[in-house]
Amino acid sequence: MYQKAYGIIETLAPLHVGASAGEETGNLNLIFRDPFTQTGIIPGSSIRGRFRADMRSGKNKGDVAKWYGHEAIDGQKDGGTTESLVKFEYASLVWLPVFCPGQPVVWVSCPRLLQRYQRLTQMPGAIPNPYSAAKTLQAKQFSETKSKQTRSGSVLFFNLGFLEIEHSVDMKPWVPAGTTLPDSQLVVVGDNDIAMIHDMALYRQSRVKLQDEMKKVNSGAFFNVEALPEGSVLVFPVAIKDDRPENRGWRPFVDALAEEMYFGGLESVGFGRCQVSLHGEYFQTPDLANAA
Repeated sequence: MYQKAYGIIETLAPLHVGASAGEETGNLNLIFRDPFTQTGIIPGSSIRGRFRADMRSGKNKGDVAKWYGHEAIDGQKDGGTTESLVKFEYASLVWLPVFCPGQPVVWVSCPRLLQRYQRLTQMPGAIPNPYSAAKTLQAKQFSETKSKQTRSGSVLFFNLGFLEIEHSVDMKPWVPAGTTLPDSQLVVVGDNDIAMIHDMALYRQSRVKLQDEMKKVNSGAFFNVEALPEGSVLVFPVAIKDDRPENRGWRPFVDALAEEMYFGGLESVGFGRCQVSLHGEYFQTPDLANAA
């Protein structure tokens, strides 16, 4: 009854999806987080709302109610609402860019996040163990001798300390489709480490509200905002109900299976621009493949 697909989101600017901007003293506008890994997410309602809004303003605006459900109408039974044919779930992180002082930027993930990515994309193979990276990782090399035994390897230096790489694996299969991440800079850390590294990597900005007549800060109008940094990669599942012939052929983008979209708030000050691509067997059918 449902055809499965998935979407990949790559942030082209800082992404804030969470608390709305406020003017309370010391207010920190937090992003939404996964309750287990404490890493940033985009709720399914935000993804659905963006797809719906973009179709409403495009040439296929007449199909909005068909794919995303009819909005409530006063005076009609049950409000006149209909079921959405396209279902969205939340987008979770796959790779998060992290600055390493004196070293190149690396993209980190953890087994729990990669497990969800593997389940949604149905890719084969074993998930890399914690503290894994490619052999070509650009990292600090070390060599130490203890009890007449010499041990060597590589370490990454984060702001919070050193992280030793324990396993060398091929990371190319874990580069999501539609992205250009360097597989030599992908690092898998432990599930218990990802939350701390995630908070260290977030984009943060202090903001103020100025008076209308002059460039002077309103009293008590200082607040902060946090966002996923540019270069973050997320994945979200999609289910399309195509139980009837007329319910097939969902085409959210006009001429392709990838497009730039804005998510979250603060678009007017440079937040939320993303590259979104859609993947899966649903988009490999002859009519859709030829249209793309």
